[in-house]
Amino acid sequence: MALRNIREIGDPVLNKSCKEVKEMTDRTLELIDDMFDTMYEAQGVGLAASQVGILKRIVVIDVTGEDPVLLINPVMLESSGEQRGNEGCLSVPGKTGIVTRPNYVKIKAYDRELKPFEMEGEELLARAICHEMEHLDGHLYVEKVEGGLQDVVADDEEE
Repeated sequence: MALRNIREIGDPVLNKSCKEVKEMTDRTLELIDDMFDTMYEAQGVGLAASQVGILKRIVVIDVTGEDPVLLINPVMLESSGEQRGNEGCLSVPGKTGIVTRPNYVKIKAYDRELKPFEMEGEELLARAICHEMEHLDGHLYVEKVEGGLQDVVADDEEE
């Protein structure tokens, strides 16, 4: 397992649509493991394959630090409700912005063995799923930000 370089806003790969995963290979399994390692090292809650320069429909998410989720070829089945809150992105370092998203989502995806499953998420998990799935279609959260981006203030700078 290895850390991958996270692509940042302005990199053209972030604006490209990802391709469906049709078969599981050793290289794809290695990519998935690397994505989890990269996300945890960067202290993120989600990472899409395009953010490490690979145009495959793969997302990793962990909103608690203890519940890793792998989504291969995810498809939105349902969404409802609304939440409005601060959002950031590993590909847009040092910035956050207010984004409105569904408060509930239901998706279909595939696991590591390419077996289909359905999953529901609420609140932060729903936000993360929506955010990461948008990466797969070449979109960044900055397209949805209300009122512009803000600089992230480090904890030690607030006092």
